[in-house]
Amino acid sequence: MVDSNNNYYDEFLDIVDDLINTPEFGRLAKCRHHYGVTRMQHCLNVAYYSFVLCKRLHLDYRAAARAGLLHDLFYYEWRSDEMGFFEHASVHSREALSNAEKLTELSDLERDIIRNHMWLCGLIWPRRRETYIVSVADKVCAVWEAAHGMRLKAAKAT
Repeated sequence: MVDSNNNYYDEFLDIVDDLINTPEFGRLAKCRHHYGVTRMQHCLNVAYYSFVLCKRLHLDYRAAARAGLLHDLFYYEWRSDEMGFFEHASVHSREALSNAEKLTELSDLERDIIRNHMWLCGLIWPRRRETYIVSVADKVCAVWEAAHGMRLKAAKAT
């Protein structure tokens, strides 16, 4: 999980601090995401690891961090709204993009990242390497968060 012990944390915060401190992003702390991980924590995880990887690869790490933070900026609970996974996969990125555009000015790259981070489940393919990186970070973080949550749940049961 991302916290102040991570190597590039201060530089990462300098890039995304204006977004983290908004009420819109703060609302994600109340949204369940993966097995006990809030949507806010998930977005922080994806943004940070995307930032680090893009920085090391000499790509646009600023756009990756900011778009990674906003890639799941939606507030509905898709599991209880009788929405199937594939419908959610196609709807939530458009809603996140719409919400992000209301929150801040986005570059074309940031728009591509948010809109296409679910490219494995949709028909729109990313145009830039940073989009693939954020998309893969999203999936890796989701798997790690789910496994972490299941381990905690199993530990409580014993």
